[in-house]
Amino acid sequence: MKKDIIKIKIENELDVVLSYKRSLQLAQFCGLPLASQTKFATAVSEICRNVLEHVGHGQIAFNIVEKDNSSCLEALVSDRGRGITNLEQLLDQNYQPLSNKGWGIYNSKKLVQLFIESTGEKGTQVKLHKAIPPNQPPISKAVIQGWIDYFTHDTSISPYAEIKHQNMQLLELLDQLRQKNLEVEEQLQEIKNLNIQLEASNQEIHLLLQERNKVNEKLTTINQELDKFAYTVSHDLKSPLFNIFSLASVLEEEVQANNLSDLATPVSMLKEQAQVMEKFISDVLEYSTAGRYNVAQSKVNLNALINKILLFLAVPTHFEVEVASDLPTLLTEEIYLQQVFSNLISNAIKYNDKPKGRIQISCHPEDGSLHFSVTDNGPGIPLHDQENIFKPYQTGSKHRNTSTGLGLSIVSKIIESKQKAFWVESNGTNGTIFHFTWPLEEVVN
Repeated sequence: MKKDIIKIKIENELDVVLSYKRSLQLAQFCGLPLASQTKFATAVSEICRNVLEHVGHGQIAFNIVEKDNSSCLEALVSDRGRGITNLEQLLDQNYQPLSNKGWGIYNSKKLVQLFIESTGEKGTQVKLHKAIPPNQPPISKAVIQGWIDYFTHDTSISPYAEIKHQNMQLLELLDQLRQKNLEVEEQLQEIKNLNIQLEASNQEIHLLLQERNKVNEKLTTINQELDKFAYTVSHDLKSPLFNIFSLASVLEEEVQANNLSDLATPVSMLKEQAQVMEKFISDVLEYSTAGRYNVAQSKVNLNALINKILLFLAVPTHFEVEVASDLPTLLTEEIYLQQVFSNLISNAIKYNDKPKGRIQISCHPEDGSLHFSVTDNGPGIPLHDQENIFKPYQTGSKHRNTSTGLGLSIVSKIIESKQKAFWVESNGTNGTIFHFTWPLEEVVN
């Protein structure tokens, strides 16, 4: 339903000013916010000026349109011109005028709801709508009649005063828009900062996931090693245990038969098997703890340490051991170096097959590390064994029955904990050199 209010003929600039003023007044009467009042009046002024510029005369009618329990203020601007030839282009959402024409409609579309009908025969009709707030009291015919009476007795219009008033309202609207733009910029900056934080958080999460995956892979490897370690230990312990049980049975039979004179041999064999088992258990414990715990560091004179190890190992008289006299003093874990040199020297003694054994121990700085060498004149290590001797329980083909296979694994773990290198040099038939490096920064000046 439509309720007519007033009509104004558009014939000169004064009529455009009057249309602007009536639009502003009606928008105020209808309870529109100040910004909406200015937008509606500005859009009406733009369309009326289009009529004046392109056709020369026309008409504007103000109405209240009610539909679906809502109402709006309508300004219907019409003319009898030749119509708009590029109407579809003008109404396109992405259209922007490239010349002086079309700016009135372009600007008005931003301010109000705009509906246009245009043909060459009937001219152009432009409807401008602005919704009336739902909390506004009903606008009856009596109210509209009161508006009409008010307009009838309104004083004459000063174009200068109206234009000045219009400009002031536009300036106020621009200030509001500028404030809105500042708020939008602050919000955009805040969103940008949040995006940066989110990206940083995502990067941290990605790094944590990578670290977790690495830890999981390491744990899987450790668990596999533990399974293999436990299986091998339990298997290798069975042999000396079985021998001890057998010897115990023999001792029991000899005691029952009162053959005490025959006990010496099984007792000696029993002690030997117990020593084998004790050595195996000790090696397992050393291997399991090698390089694992934080051990207190102390000053270690390497020449003194190696001499102590040689006394402990009771080097056979047919062996000659040459130790460089200028070995450095280190601030390091003494137990680690004791295990390293004890294993390497005892292996060199144990597996030497020469009538006169020889062991040489030397050290020199090289590539930012201390380079140690333990050389022997033993039978050497076959090339096909050299890759495996550092693994637990891999003794090499020549020594499978005389070693637990953990000595070099203990050394390897200790050197690895220092993030240094450990390797072997041998032609497989004559002599072996074990090399390892140690942190140069642990040297005491």
